[in-house]
Formats: sequence, structure tokens, C-alpha cells
Amino acid sequence: MNKLSLIAAAALVVASVASAQTQGPNDAQIAAIVVAANQVDIDAGKLAESKSGNKEVKAFAKRMVTDHTGVNKSATALVTKLKVKPEANPTSISLKKDGQDTLKHLKGLKGSAFDKAYIDNEVTYHQTVLDAIDKTLIPSAKNEELKALLVKVRPAFVDHLEHAKRLQASLGK
Repeated sequence: MNKLSLIAAAALVVASVASAQTQGPNDAQIAAIVVAANQVDIDAGKLAESKSGNKEVKAFAKRMVTDHTGVNKSATALVTKLKVKPEANPTSISLKKDGQDTLKHLKGLKGSAFDKAYIDNEVTYHQTVLDAIDKTLIPSAKNEELKALLVKVRPAFVDHLEHAKRLQASLGK
């Protein structure tokens, strides 16, 4: 696992735990976290679609772009309906920065090194996001529709994690 993946994962976990130990994020902050987390994976997926030479990695990346774009559209539609403006917070800001750092690192890699780093990051990222969903976001959501959206999209994150783990095993750790 590369250093940037670990840093990104650690930052999200620390931020999520810190939020959980205080009052937890409010619904506007949860919306910003959801949008940021999905955008990070959309950006990484677009890079992998264009850069990878591995058919399975490209297909996975395309799926990440499609699925996470769909989640962002659903989240945006919901917060618009609820008249909630996503509120930047330490977790959403950290996600964006770590996502940019990861993209910078990935752009410097080629071939199988790129594929391995991208998929390793996807495994770490999806596990971390699932932990945040379970331990912080769902328990902190006050609005029932927002909570229902988080519960509804959770199985897709589980599926993404399992798919990424299968790819990771096929690429060799």
C-alpha cells in the first residue's frame, strides 16, 4: 500500500473519529463529506480510465465514475429538496486535499505500478469510507431522508470494496 493511501485513510479515520467523539457532523456537513468522498473517487476513476492499460482496471474505474456520479446526483437532489447547503468541514476539506495528493502520486506512475497503486488505494479508500458511513455518518444524520440515502448507498460501497479486493489479489499484492 502506498504512503498516500495510508495518509488519506488515516486522515479520514481521524477526522471521522474526532467528529464522532464530539457531537458528530450535522446534516449539512454530512452532505459535504458525501459529495467530497464521491468526487475523490470519480476523479481517481477518470484518471484510471485514461491511464490504465489493464482491461479489468479500466472497467472498474469506469464503474467507479458511473456509480459515484450517481450517488452525488442523488445527494445533490436530496440536499436541494431539503434546502440544505453542504457545509465544508475538516473531513470534507481533508478528503479533497488527500484526493488531490493521491491523484498527483498516481499521475507519476505507469503500467502495472499505476494499476497496483490505484487498486490498493481503492481498497483502502472504500474500507475507510464504509467505516465512516457506519461509525459517523449514519449515526449522526438527523434527517431521515439523508440517513435513508446513506443506508441505501452503503451496499454499493461494500460491493466496490469486494470488487477492488478481487482486483488487488489478481494484480498481486
